[in-house]
Amino acid sequence: MARTTIDITLPDLTGKRAVLTGGSDGIGLVIARRLAAAGADLVLPVRNRGKGEAAVAEIRARVPHASITLAALDLASLDSVAAFAGTLVTEGRPIDVLVNNAGVMTPPQRRTSADGHELQLATNHLGHVALVGHLLPLLRAGRARVTWQSSVAASSNAVHWDDLDWERSYHPQRAYSSSKIAVGLFALELDRRSAAGGWGITSNVSHPGIAPTNLLAAQPGIGRATESRGIRLIRRLSRWGIAGTPETAALPALLAATSPDAAGGRFYGPSRFGHMSGAPAEQPLYRRFRSTEDAQRIWQLSEQLSGVSFPDGGTSARTGQTALDIVRDPV
Repeated sequence: MARTTIDITLPDLTGKRAVLTGGSDGIGLVIARRLAAAGADLVLPVRNRGKGEAAVAEIRARVPHASITLAALDLASLDSVAAFAGTLVTEGRPIDVLVNNAGVMTPPQRRTSADGHELQLATNHLGHVALVGHLLPLLRAGRARVTWQSSVAASSNAVHWDDLDWERSYHPQRAYSSSKIAVGLFALELDRRSAAGGWGITSNVSHPGIAPTNLLAAQPGIGRATESRGIRLIRRLSRWGIAGTPETAALPALLAATSPDAAGGRFYGPSRFGHMSGAPAEQPLYRRFRSTEDAQRIWQLSEQLSGVSFPDGGTSARTGQTALDIVRDPV
């Protein structure tokens, strides 16, 4: 099947500082290249320095004028998040765009972060929450657009409220869905709280549809010795034009993060074939993103589990209430 060319034009980002997580591979690498080509001063925090250097070299081979700063960041370590953010805060330069793109998908067996949290919850959600919290002064100074990468997986299953860390009966796909629903709920609550508090930040959500990337490839580091059957199917669907490519799957996040027509509190994804592929467009919120009560609940839990508090946020007004209490008895 012949594939129709799909693309968007990014605005001129010259002089804008953009921070992108997960930019050394796959969809993230495409996002990084496009931001750099649009003139952004790109900060690229990576866990693997070698992969980061290879990504920078690849981008500069195609975008010779690219302005890229490589930095160390492991989203599965709250200390690493604090250290990276602390460096940027010390520099004091406002941030105009933050794309929370990095993620881990379906480790076959339950794995934990440096802080003891289930790895997908830690990397996909809590690390990004902590990053936004630590960078909040710079985001406010830049009146930043914050875009959070969710997933089509957030359209099914639910937040695993009774056991967010999946200490009992771990299920790889449900844990992934739970983390990505949490991402969407928190992102939308951030936009509401920014509007109410006059923070000047807009926060929105994107998803890439389905595309062949390394998320489902062999990754011994998370216990996947061989590539999954799912990635082989996705490659075929991509060749047939039903699923997207890394280039097209990057477009919803780019639209959400840079377009003057994109807005806070909105959701962007591919527009064809069950939202698996196609041109990026605004979409109705997934049903699991719509509850403001759930959003407030995940906000409280996220602050407690990440150890980062936001203005007018923090713990419940009930003295001594813990994150576990909020799960059992939400306010």
